[in-house]
Amino acid sequence: MMARLWKAPWLLLVILVALVAFSYQEKRKTFVSVHEVNAIEVSVPGTLKYVTETYNKESGDLYNFRIIRILKIEKQITDHMELHIRVEMQRTTCFKTETSTCDVQRGELYKQIQCYFSVYAIPEFERYKILKKNCTDS
Repeated sequence: MMARLWKAPWLLLVILVALVAFSYQEKRKTFVSVHEVNAIEVSVPGTLKYVTETYNKESGDLYNFRIIRILKIEKQITDHMELHIRVEMQRTTCFKTETSTCDVQRGELYKQIQCYFSVYAIPEFERYKILKKNCTDS
């Protein structure tokens, strides 16, 4: 009789440990793939537009920047899709209030930066979120 009383708490403990281990596995990203993609892939143009608009909104600069060169784009698929983007951007002649495509600055106002963006993307629904951003003068 006493042996049965000890088995019940051990069984409950084993079940609890199994549940904790299972829930931990559910929270981890399931790695599927990472590969380089080009700028014409379906998910890329909308993402590039989003990062440019977001950078310009958040920047303290009076002028808009635009992407002048794409250095590298990687698509990472886990339990969601992320795009890892490296680009060169230059300051344009357009103020932030302007939305047209403008020439890049020359002379004193010339500025070029290199940026890395990690973007959570659901392009089918035009949903994006910048997870990481790092921009430096080039």
